[in-house]
Amino acid sequence: MRAGLILGEALNGLRRNASMIISVVLVTFVSLTFVGAGILMQSQIGKMRDYWSDRAQVAVYMCTSVSTASETCTGGVATQDQIDAVKAKLDSGALQPLIRNYTFQTSDEVYQKAINQIDPTLTGIITADQFNATFSINLVDPSQSEVISEAFSGTAGVEQVQDQLQYLEPLFSALTVATYIAVGIAALMLIAAVLLIATTIRLSAYARRREIGIMRLVGASNRFIQTPFILEGVFAALIGSALASVAVWALVEFGVNGYLRGRIGFISTWVGIGDVALVIPIIVVIGVALSAISAGFAIRRWLRA
Repeated sequence: MRAGLILGEALNGLRRNASMIISVVLVTFVSLTFVGAGILMQSQIGKMRDYWSDRAQVAVYMCTSVSTASETCTGGVATQDQIDAVKAKLDSGALQPLIRNYTFQTSDEVYQKAINQIDPTLTGIITADQFNATFSINLVDPSQSEVISEAFSGTAGVEQVQDQLQYLEPLFSALTVATYIAVGIAALMLIAAVLLIATTIRLSAYARRREIGIMRLVGASNRFIQTPFILEGVFAALIGSALASVAVWALVEFGVNGYLRGRIGFISTWVGIGDVALVIPIIVVIGVALSAISAGFAIRRWLRA
């Protein structure tokens, strides 16, 4: 009976303050959607970084007939002895523990691959000796790429050493900044939601001040008086959280799976429904906890006044 009375009071409060409750629901919905989007973006960055860190290679480019800018290529095309020297260093005890595996493509193989990908009619214009014979190295720990660069710096026959993961760092940085922006907007919206919930509860308490006075006269405890007001905020936050959960699900289902996955081929790992299942409880807990705390604080201060 006591629980039914408290629940009835909370529902009456929701009905009386419908316009304010709708505002709370909308602000909570928008803020928690940004929270969920921020979490998913950070998860996507982590998936991409793990995927490319595992596959990105350090490339050792040997000299070609047109490699005139490098001091190590003064002799023109890298000789077989120079190629063997690089291979021997990769197989040495100093570097072997850092290397998972490596492959080597001759200039002829690189040339043929490039011709097939670009335009077969270029066969008579460019020649194989203009293409770098290349060692492609997969590291056990991609963060150790500097060791490979230093090992072959200044080596005769080596034009340059490139870490392919460095080309992806600007993309990761841009996505991280976008995540911070989403989280910042979410934080501002959550602050607005907290203030709006507190204001709504205080206005609701003021509108029912006579009822509260009667309840005090008959000996009702402060907890009994506070609970319906806290439930009002929690109910509004639950509705907003439910809407945000649907929005996050739709973002992944239609935005990622339905649109991006088929149009961006170089990314093969995307966030999915499993990630959504982890995010939804987080945004629900955040919404309910903040609403309960703000509503409880507001009604407690009002009762003291």
